[in-house]
Amino acid sequence: MTMPLMKPRRKNPVLRTRQMNLPPFARGRTALGMTAAAAEGRFALQVCRRCKAVQYPPRDACHVCLSPELVWTPQQGAGELLSETVLHHSNDPFYRERLPWRLGLVRLDVGPSVIVHLHGDVSSPGAFAADATKQPPPVRVHVGARLDRAGAAVLIGFPEKETANMADDKMLREMTSDPKFRKILVTDGKTEVGQAIVHALAKAGAEIVWVGHAEPWKKLPGFDDIAKLPQVTLVPLDLTNGRSVAELAGEIGGKVDIVINNAEVHRAYGIAARRGTDVAKAEMDINYFGLLRLAQELGPALKARSADGATHAAAWVNLLSIYALSNYPPHGTFSASKAAAHSLAQCLRAEMRPAGIRVINVFPGPIEDEWNQNLPPPKVAPAALAGAIVQALKEGIEDVYPGDVAQEWVERWRENPKVLERELAAGG
Repeated sequence: MTMPLMKPRRKNPVLRTRQMNLPPFARGRTALGMTAAAAEGRFALQVCRRCKAVQYPPRDACHVCLSPELVWTPQQGAGELLSETVLHHSNDPFYRERLPWRLGLVRLDVGPSVIVHLHGDVSSPGAFAADATKQPPPVRVHVGARLDRAGAAVLIGFPEKETANMADDKMLREMTSDPKFRKILVTDGKTEVGQAIVHALAKAGAEIVWVGHAEPWKKLPGFDDIAKLPQVTLVPLDLTNGRSVAELAGEIGGKVDIVINNAEVHRAYGIAARRGTDVAKAEMDINYFGLLRLAQELGPALKARSADGATHAAAWVNLLSIYALSNYPPHGTFSASKAAAHSLAQCLRAEMRPAGIRVINVFPGPIEDEWNQNLPPPKVAPAALAGAIVQALKEGIEDVYPGDVAQEWVERWRENPKVLERELAAGG
């Protein structure tokens, strides 16, 4: 049974800060299909269109009929643990500092056998044999896919049923960014979404939540309520002001473990319905340049502490929009600013990956707020969006699409971006 994670002691400043060593991450192009699924929290294997055989490891032709028509298909992951071993020695720098490490061989119900990292709560085969002369009952496991610290997909064998303190498993925490006992910066606490995120983080066990706020003279509902939470510390932060960002980074940059950038400016209309560029500049100044300023100041600090103890720096979360994938003309300039932020976030992800920092991009559909009030349901409630962000941190997911609209939108975008563009232009 996994022991609950205890609050770590304050670091001795005399001791060295452990530097990040990534696990082996070389993958062939075909195998990246598993990584793409794991980035969204799905376990997928290739399935042959012709004979329906499930494939593992990833390959270019079916191992049964040699057909090249292999489709990545989500799997349930149910299976039986055949054997296990414990790694006590490794020449790889990443595993040398994290031994012992459990590995297992699992035969999936759909056919293939896979090698997995074993969760600590998975029983060993034969551990519950009542009679040594009889065959012990099989150990059932659930196999899931996660991204490791190098951003590559790995398979994990979980116990069939959820157990207490499951998320505190030492191996699993290497694959996730659980907020428990971590220090987190939320860049805007004055919006409903920001306040919902703060409440969700406090409930998830965050030690400190720094809540940024600009324009202190502006009093908004709910802000005083989050200020009363024991985990919350209010900090001045204006993402349009480079000096404000630099001063905050100088104050807390060496302490923050997770950054959640939810600050944004959202206005309606496209090009012809509004004269001038002032509003579009304001959107870009927060949605794009604000992210850039924040990444330049806080990014190096997170990278420096990415392996520093049990609650090391772990993740960066960007609140984008499903409009970033394909422009929604009624909110045209906002869509353009989020598309620019999405491109920048991909650059940030590439730069953070060598340090093992996970960059999580959140693409919600229309949020239940003042700028989407004329749109019909379904819309994403702030509390649901906050829950999706915390869940992504706990499960190590890279790309999140909260809400029914976002889920449908991304499927249509993957199927045919040009068709989606035409449908949106026609008011679809």
